[in-house]
Order: sequence, then C-alpha cells, then structure tokens
Amino acid sequence: MYRPVATAAATGGVPTDNGDYVVTLDQVPRWNDAEIRSSLEYENEDPSFSKSFLSDPLTSPGEESGSNGLASRFPVDHEINSKIYLWRGQPWNLEVDAVVNSTNESMDEVHSSQGLHAAAGPGLAEECTTLGGCRTGMAKVTNAYDLPARRVIHTVGPKYAVKYHTAAENALSHCYRSCLELLIENGLRSIAMGCIYTEAKNYPREPAAHVAIRTVRRLLEKQKDKITAVVFCTSTSSDTEIYKRLLPLYFPRDKHEEAVAISKLPADVGDENGETIIHERKIRIKPLPKKVIPKPSQPPAEVPASDVGLVQRNSSYLDTYLDPAFMSLMKDPDQRRQEQWEKTAQARGGWNCAKMLGFGDIGGPPLSAAEEYSLHSRCLAKANSLNLSEIAEMKILYRGGVDSEGRPVMVVVGAHFLLRCLELERFILYVVKEFEPLIQKPYTIVYFHSAASLQVQPDLGWMRRLQQILGRKHQRNLHAIYVLHPTFHLKTAIFALQMFVDKVVWKKVVYVDRLLQLFKYVPREQLTIPDFAFQHDIEVNGGKGLIVDPRTKYVYHRP
Repeated sequence: MYRPVATAAATGGVPTDNGDYVVTLDQVPRWNDAEIRSSLEYENEDPSFSKSFLSDPLTSPGEESGSNGLASRFPVDHEINSKIYLWRGQPWNLEVDAVVNSTNESMDEVHSSQGLHAAAGPGLAEECTTLGGCRTGMAKVTNAYDLPARRVIHTVGPKYAVKYHTAAENALSHCYRSCLELLIENGLRSIAMGCIYTEAKNYPREPAAHVAIRTVRRLLEKQKDKITAVVFCTSTSSDTEIYKRLLPLYFPRDKHEEAVAISKLPADVGDENGETIIHERKIRIKPLPKKVIPKPSQPPAEVPASDVGLVQRNSSYLDTYLDPAFMSLMKDPDQRRQEQWEKTAQARGGWNCAKMLGFGDIGGPPLSAAEEYSLHSRCLAKANSLNLSEIAEMKILYRGGVDSEGRPVMVVVGAHFLLRCLELERFILYVVKEFEPLIQKPYTIVYFHSAASLQVQPDLGWMRRLQQILGRKHQRNLHAIYVLHPTFHLKTAIFALQMFVDKVVWKKVVYVDRLLQLFKYVPREQLTIPDFAFQHDIEVNGGKGLIVDPRTKYVYHRP
C-alpha cells in the first residue's frame, strides 16, 4: 500500500495527494535545525492565509529585552530540542514506532482521525471493538496493521466549554501524557501525534496547542532518555502557523528565544506535569503557633533511668505545640459518652406517659441522618448474610402489584404475625431486606388488619426501632398506608405513633372499612388477598349469615 519516498528534497517532507508512501524521520524537519523556517513553507499553502494574522512572537519589535531579569521557566535544552519535529501531513504516513489516533469513548471508526482506518485496514477497527472503549483523557494501544508504524495509540480528547475550561485543559494534558507514557511502557521510542481535538468538541486551536506543547516538554524533561522523537503533525496551514509561533516559547533554541519567551508565555503554564494549577484546591499547611515556654524557676529533679518510662507528660507542655483551633474540635470520650447518657435519660423521661398508657418504651434520643444510615447499612448487610426463609413462608410481608397510579405495593397481613412463633430481631432484618428495593422510589403499603385483633401485637417501641432502621428515605418515598378493617385499638395505637414517634409517616394512614373501597386505590388483580379477609369483610359489614367459598370467592348463606 505504501511506497518509500526517494529523497526528502523530492517532496519536502509533505505527502502527495494520494498519500501512499512512507516518510521517514530523516525526511521530517527537526525543530533544532536552523533551516526549519524554510523547510516548513509549502508550495500548496493557502495563499489567502495571512502571515501577519498570526505573527511570530520572536519577531515582534521591542521584545529583545523582555526578560526583565526573570528566570526562564523553559530554559534552552538542546538535547530535548533534538527530539522535536514539526511536520505538515498525516501522522500515519510516517515511519515511526507509534502514531496517535484522536477518537471518542466508543473508539469507533466514524469518530476517529480522518483517513486512519482506511490506511490501516479493517483489522484496526476489529481490534478496537475488543477493548471496551476508552475514557476521556486516557489512552489505549493497538497494532498498526497496514500502517508503516508499529503501534496505534488511541486517546479521547475532552469536550470544551468556557465554564469548564480548567477541567478540559487538564483532560487534554492527560491525553498527551497518557500517549507518551504508553509509548514508554511498550518499549517504543518515537511517536507522531496530530492535534488531539476535533471541531465537534469545540476546543480552541491555540489554547489546545499550548497544552500539547508544554505537556510534551514537561514529560521529556523527566523521560528524555527513553524517547527519541516526538513529531507534531498538522493538517492545516493555521495549525502549522500556531505551532511555529508557540514552539519557541516552550522549546527555545537559543538564549534570545529564551529571553523573549519569558514575556510571551501565559501566566499559567501548569505544574511539573503541564497541568493547570488550581490554587483554591491546594492544601495549605498553617505553621504551628509559636509560644514561649516559661522556664522553671528551679531545675527539675533528676529522674533515675529506670523510671523514665513512668514519667507522665505535662498536658500544658503539649498544648503549646498544638493549634488551639484544632484542639477545640476534640472532646474527651468520657465527656461525649456522659452527654449521650444525659440526652437519652432526658428523652426517656419525656415519654414516660406513653409507657404508662401501655404503648411501650418509645424513649431515647432521635438518630441523626448519619446514624440512621449506619444502622440501616449494618442491618441490611446482616440480613443479606442470613437465611430468613422461615419468615418468608409465614406470608406476613410480601410484594403485591402496583396501585392505581403505578406505585409498587407492599402487603402486610396482621393475622399472620404470630408473636409467639416469631423472633422479632430476625423479622426486623427480613423487613429491611424486603423493603430495600422498594423505598428507593415512591411506594404504597396495604395492611390487612382482618382478624388480627385476635393475635398479640408488638408494642410501639418495636415499631419505632423498625422505622429508625428504614430511615428517612422510607419516610420520604412512602405515599400512603391503606389499613383494611381497622379496630378502635389499632386507631388508638396509630394516634399514639403520630403523637410520640413520627407525624410524617403515620399521617399518611388511610382507613378502609370495605374491600370494595380498597380496590379504588389498589386494583383487585394487583393484590393477593387471604381467604379469611373476604370472610371477615362480609361479617364486619353485616353479612353474619354469609360465607365465602375459599376457591371461587362465591358468597352464599351459611347452612
């Protein structure tokens, strides 16, 4: 597919229109060469492109003495300069160890550098599909297939927006650094890279060139013995002129260029890696306050060597070395524990009336959001590690369908709650496990209290603990609790929950006396209703002589 170029003079280092030949590094202008300015002029350059539009900063008048005595941030380094090349053309025509492909996260052919896949052949696209994509700012390497290079390094440039300028700048810097690091990791030494940005991502050309050049300069300062050549490839005359103007700022070839570059460089040229410095995010370490340590009036008594380990430190002596602002954040553990005990005792004393009324012990301080999250996480982890199948078989709690507005429904059957056959702590873990996928979004609870008054029910203290474990997300996403066949005792208990536990949740209770009324909120086909609930519904609503067939749900007179 490729044929070698006869001589560099025959083409001037510029590929022909069909681009079907190999260009070697000795045919590419080296930045350190004196004749680079003339070698970068092309016969087919756009005549309408004005050289005065992008003037060379090193030829601007009045800048010879612009250093003002400041030290250069990019001093002359002839060894580094000898590794830099600037070439007008596509990188995949070059005979180098690796070429860079600017692509997207999916690494598909459509969004890759134009012409690369056509030159490399179908094998490149097939290998790209096996890599699982690439994140912005990162790079991945593949074989080069039909290209004269040995490898292709794929990288994903960032999208540009003015308000995210710093993030885009650092991501672009990471693209160039990742490509060079991959080059070194794979034992390669020469690389050709085009401008890692696309028109679709709106990255300004000149700021992008600043990032590219300074990042390469910083990495070469650390790894110049492992890289022999970095070729900056441009495809348009405007990009060529930008690089010709900016390369002397970061790769000055003599002291004159170094001095002029001091006044021409941007104020922020990044850190030691070329990334933008964000001063607001820098860690500032404040020096410890200096305090005068009073000298003792008399010399301290000498301590025997065997008793040195028993000497206690003076706390006032240590305080002189600690920041008072930091010390104010510290509390004695015993003091914190004592405050917690007092808070608990005060809360318990305030709710003694609830215990006297027979509602159970619902005292104790309320939990913070962090405490609720920690408690819920521990219970959920424990529930997932246990086998709770015996509780599931009791059918106290199970998933229904959806209500009339499409919210998922959790069904609770009070008559199945056999306190004498149930271990409450394990049941709490089962409830947490079953509710976890439900409370992430709005949901509904349907509680069948049918015939449940015949069973012994837990007190409100247990209900309060369960509610604390479920946490604030349960409170926020709960739409309603539909209670079927409520009794006076149940309404009293719910009133106590509203008064002493939580007004937010228990204000959402809706009392339903008939099944037909419940079906207005939750359709019949969305619920699995126990047989005794139908029978109870008939009896409490005046059908004492009626009975329900458990199989057909047909209602007939009791014989």
